[in-house]
Amino acid sequence: MNALAERYARLRVAVVGDFCLDRYWDIDPARQERSIETGRVVHNVVGVRAQAGAAGTIVNNLAALGVGSVHAVGFAGADGEGFELRRALAALPGLRLDHFLETDRRRTFTYGKPLVLHPDRPPEELDRLDSKNWTPTPDDVQERLIESVRALADQVDGVILMDQVEVPETGVITRRLREAVGDVARRRPGLLILADSRRGLADYPPLDFKMNRAELANLVGATRDLTLEEVRAAAERLADVGQRRVFVTMADEGLLGAEPGGGVRFVPALPVRGPIDVVGAGDAVTANLAAALAAGTALADALELASAAASVVIHQLGTTGTASLPQIEAVLKRRS
Repeated sequence: MNALAERYARLRVAVVGDFCLDRYWDIDPARQERSIETGRVVHNVVGVRAQAGAAGTIVNNLAALGVGSVHAVGFAGADGEGFELRRALAALPGLRLDHFLETDRRRTFTYGKPLVLHPDRPPEELDRLDSKNWTPTPDDVQERLIESVRALADQVDGVILMDQVEVPETGVITRRLREAVGDVARRRPGLLILADSRRGLADYPPLDFKMNRAELANLVGATRDLTLEEVRAAAERLADVGQRRVFVTMADEGLLGAEPGGGVRFVPALPVRGPIDVVGAGDAVTANLAAALAAGTALADALELASAAASVVIHQLGTTGTASLPQIEAVLKRRS
């Protein structure tokens, strides 16, 4: 791990995508009241935590890995949530905010997460209160983001695209930005560019793809869940057609990676060690795959690292966790 840590310390990675504020409200059920005015239950908050989420979860993981320089390419609103998001990002070692925009024409993407704290069991998450953008990202904001991608393309060892929004064209990864990234990929065919989108990757140029099993099924037009063998075959076909790597997460079954003409590698999931919270596991996989591959790690080893990172993260309750190299090493030692 020492050699890997040294390579990570020299890495430069750009994370382009939808940065979100994860705001946690810790609720003490023993302090529950009832409103005199409405008669409704009052949940008393005893602690408030704010951290970067979505693409921010990826940069949190890159920072935990000790990646030397991470460039955040995205935007936040000129609002209180944006202030908290920028403060959370600025606190991360190695993070650069030169290409992170503040604009009063967007609101800060926010996940509001009320958590009821229980002394004898994991926190209980209540219904979320989210804040999003529902209108198209303004052209001038898109242009500034595209300029950032073009400027950074020759300065970094890898690029991660993280598309978190449900409504197309309302976030960072718009059609125009995807086209610009496609131009970069053609100009720099050796540059690692790893894309992940919750709306699917059908409209993306040929890049390294990371997706879950359901997203793969949608991409290949399947109308039912895919078996492991069907996932293997579909990932191998996609890798050969696009001439880029394809990664598929399969929850408690494991993680799979395919290289063009290089076959498929599969890593089974590690055993669960008590209560789990799967939020953030996929982002930990993305960050670890990108860092390992950008640092020259072989595919099989990158998959092992990403699988161990996911195992670390799912055992961190009440937060969107991260995995450091010492934590990953400890999990890998248990596997061996």
